[in-house]
Amino acid sequence: MAKVESFTLDHTKVKAPYVRLIEEQSGPTGGSITNYDLRLTQPNETAIETAGIHTLEHLFASLVRDELDGIIDMSPFGCRTGFHVIAWQAYTTTELAAAFTRVLVRIRDEITWEDVPATTIKECGNYKDHSLHSAKAWAEIILAQGISDNPFDRHVVTI
Repeated sequence: MAKVESFTLDHTKVKAPYVRLIEEQSGPTGGSITNYDLRLTQPNETAIETAGIHTLEHLFASLVRDELDGIIDMSPFGCRTGFHVIAWQAYTTTELAAAFTRVLVRIRDEITWEDVPATTIKECGNYKDHSLHSAKAWAEIILAQGISDNPFDRHVVTI
């Protein structure tokens, strides 16, 4: 069985919230992608409830693309502590931490329910399971801690 890099990470040593480069991969016929770990809560201590992380996922899908070019996907971890961020280009973890800080400020301060994309039965596979209240509360919690560009030593990036 192939080793998955994220499963080799010692989750007892990291200090969330942070952004971490997981890996860069080149395709067999060209092109490359970069995979990042955006960890929003401390592993094995707390997790974002499903409705909150679902709404964050929908908001990140749009708002992060307003900040950064080349974002392919943002997928929540099954453990609900953060997201994989897949991009066509490499960013520094400092650039990503700053971009996600700006996005979380917008979520906390500006976003209304009408701004949350794809929340209807036609657009979402579980449209009843959203919570903007939770997404805003988590944005506030994460912003109060700051997002580090280093998973092991807290180096909070400011905007």
